[in-house]
Amino acid sequence: MSMAFNDLTSRAVLLYDEWIKDADPRVEDWPLMSSPIPQTIIIGAYIYFVSSLGPRLMENRKPFDLKGIMAAYNFFLVLFSLYMCYEFLMSGWATGYSFQCDIVDYSRSPQAMRMAWTCWLFYFSKFVELLDTVFFVLRKKNSQITFLHVYHHSIMPWTWWFGVKFAAGGLGTFHALVNCVVHVIMYTYYGLSALGPAYQKYLWWKKYMTSIQLTQFVMVTLHIGQFFFMKECPYQYPVFLYVIWLYGVIFLILFLNFWFHAYIKGQRLPKTYQNGKVHLNGHVKDKHH
Repeated sequence: MSMAFNDLTSRAVLLYDEWIKDADPRVEDWPLMSSPIPQTIIIGAYIYFVSSLGPRLMENRKPFDLKGIMAAYNFFLVLFSLYMCYEFLMSGWATGYSFQCDIVDYSRSPQAMRMAWTCWLFYFSKFVELLDTVFFVLRKKNSQITFLHVYHHSIMPWTWWFGVKFAAGGLGTFHALVNCVVHVIMYTYYGLSALGPAYQKYLWWKKYMTSIQLTQFVMVTLHIGQFFFMKECPYQYPVFLYVIWLYGVIFLILFLNFWFHAYIKGQRLPKTYQNGKVHLNGHVKDKHH
């Protein structure tokens, strides 16, 4: 059995070595890009912390008051997302991309390198966003740590390593641009919410956050879907387009399920603050309760 395992491991290593030969040499020395192992360890530690270790450590502790930290964190991500939007636009989406068959430019031209670096920034931002869940744990908001939330935060950085490693540019980056736009809106909402009740009364549009997410996945699915009907499109790694399309469909279904349970069945009703009281779907509670 040991020999069979060693043989299987050797075959896997040889297969990986052969496969990695086609990787983009421009990104080889960039942080986290030499191997998928470091990011796999980080994501594994994240899943273990938010699903097991963190809740156990917080079980007999009071929730941390992180309002100031969370406000700064969310507004930082607003600015970071705005910057990435600009870079995605200037490195392709507003300077020559057709929104149809846009292939990856593997040259070392300033614009091609700008796109590749923007893809890496987007990849790195997904590790920053893991703090979303860490804050939930430290504040004992365990009801917020859903399968959808953890799956979304785990799968994005892991799959994007392969995107940056092999195809940093082209039509496969459209969903990243859309995601950055959505995150500008989303983290603005979270930032204002973290400032407390004085600002939360302006957040009546909470329900529309899920609509915005749904719109994002519809746009991504439709954009990638057109590739399957093109007669000729020499995109270098079609497998990534299948992954992105499948990703869009899966998250569209998951967010539709969330929408149904949260707003149709009323399991997560929008809150508004008026006169120091919380209004939930017509019912009033004192906000301190």
